[in-house]
Amino acid sequence: MSKNKKAYGNNSIDISRKNDILSSMELIDVFKALSNETRLNILKWLKEPEKHFPKQGAHIPKEENFDGGVCVGDIQEKAKVSQSTVSHYLNIMQKAGLLESVRYGQWTYYRRNESFIRAVIEFMEIEI
Repeated sequence: MSKNKKAYGNNSIDISRKNDILSSMELIDVFKALSNETRLNILKWLKEPEKHFPKQGAHIPKEENFDGGVCVGDIQEKAKVSQSTVSHYLNIMQKAGLLESVRYGQWTYYRRNESFIRAVIEFMEIEI
């Protein structure tokens, strides 16, 4: 990959063109998602899931690979908010690109979207 190309999700992008990294609306959605203390805490907790969520991955089949995934119920318990509230918060964060999820049976697991978070940080270092 050239020095101006960076991985972003499933694509590589030319970082010399800022609009390829993040649109203004995407960046605004990220800041909106992080403007709530509980949502910000969730993102921080998911940075070290093994520290904050000791039961992580309890319902994920062993043959599946979703490292760092944490069940909604565990996030809800730590955040001390209702299940509907935490689901709403996680949806906002996922739509902003900060989280990714996978569903196993009745359980949904979330983890940080590290490539997107790195792209946001890089964009801010370069452009702001």
